[in-house]
Amino acid sequence: MSTIAFLGAGNIANAIMGGLISDGHSLFAFDPIEHCRERARGQGVAIASSNTDAISKADIVMLCVKPDVVLDLLDEISTSSQGKLFISVAAGITTANMLSRLPEATALVRCMPNTPALVKTGMTALFASPAVTAEQRASATSVLTSVGESLWVDTEAELDIVTAVSGSGPAYFFLMMESMINAGVVEGLSREVSTQLVLQTALGAAVMAKQSESDAGTLRKQVTSPGGTTQAAIEHFQSVKFEEAVRGAVNAARTRSVELSKN
Repeated sequence: MSTIAFLGAGNIANAIMGGLISDGHSLFAFDPIEHCRERARGQGVAIASSNTDAISKADIVMLCVKPDVVLDLLDEISTSSQGKLFISVAAGITTANMLSRLPEATALVRCMPNTPALVKTGMTALFASPAVTAEQRASATSVLTSVGESLWVDTEAELDIVTAVSGSGPAYFFLMMESMINAGVVEGLSREVSTQLVLQTALGAAVMAKQSESDAGTLRKQVTSPGGTTQAAIEHFQSVKFEEAVRGAVNAARTRSVELSKN
């Protein structure tokens, strides 16, 4: 089992820690915020005295700090980072920027998880720098699948699209659920009943789509009877250009991700 250091112990870090501890990994962490350290300690994670102390004990270093401090952090630990695998969850910070602060030929994986990782149903995309070996790719996969599913992308530019689809995606579904709950209330349901109906329907639809051999479009058509209630709703969605709005939202998120990576 690998020894893993977490630099930063916020929500995503704690979710990953929980999955890894149950798998028997040895974990160390450091965070300047006391309540973050104590929460990690409560999971059974050993708390280091500093960032450099944490990585001195590790084979794998998880960069789980805010994007605006990650480069300063790399400057701080650079002299202690030789031979380690770095995995960054910092959104918008490119591998080129991070590698410029680390020794030559450092193995670095940049990844984009999403918030369902907090309940171990996350989706994470990963991109590897040239120095990452096949064994290290397997290690990174193991780390991120502790909180859901993962996949590798071939180009770093794809991470901007990933950010727009799955990284920000939970918020899109929350907006849809929020809108449906409110619509149910307007039509006469109590908020409690409308919420239960919508959340279970969303869960059921996701499980069906996941387990079915049919794509989402086919599943939609299968439950849309000609002249029925579902068709009436779908036709309204189409009349207000629902699909076009979704494409526009994803494009806006991707564009913003590209802008942030250049700042």
